[in-house]
Amino acid sequence: MQFLLTLRQHGITDKNVLAAMESLPRDAFLSGVFKARAHEDVPLPIACGQTISQPSVVALMTQMLEITPRCKVLEIGTGSGYQAAILSKLARRVYTVERHRPLARAATRVLQEFGLVNVVVIADDGSRGLPEQAPFDRILLTAAAEDPPAPLLAQLRVGGIMVLPVGQSDTVQTLIKVVKTESGLEYSELGEVRFVPLMEGVAADVE
Repeated sequence: MQFLLTLRQHGITDKNVLAAMESLPRDAFLSGVFKARAHEDVPLPIACGQTISQPSVVALMTQMLEITPRCKVLEIGTGSGYQAAILSKLARRVYTVERHRPLARAATRVLQEFGLVNVVVIADDGSRGLPEQAPFDRILLTAAAEDPPAPLLAQLRVGGIMVLPVGQSDTVQTLIKVVKTESGLEYSELGEVRFVPLMEGVAADVE
């Protein structure tokens, strides 16, 4: 109950998002000593020098995507798989791309344990998107780019929504929402955040 209260205090009002967050225990996506801190609204370390985002940011980004049950969603930056799991509760299908193969393998295991069969985890260079599955109704980045990447914008369907952090990796970043319309792109700012930077290529296969 405290978990949901915290989310509501951060402006999360979408009942479907709240239900999805409540149904997936965050500790399942953490390991070691950090499992005990799963209820805290803070980012926490995971393998490969990455982090799992704080629940209020996961919920905000999910809410701003305005996902419907018919949506095909692309996520760039699988990490622990927590965000992808939340998305899977709301969308028809989720494709999530992770450049660290150990993270992709671990996320796949956890998602399978929850029986989330509508998620496909792919170990690849997320900065290029997933052109073979485009167009997407929604695109979410959990890594910060200096600008919305052109390849990803090209893979977004007209009428689609992209949510991502933008800004230099060593400064405060801004979470933005991009709506692709017939006449162009509409941008809105959602607040300050801090994410790992979006990297090109696939990382070396080390834990």
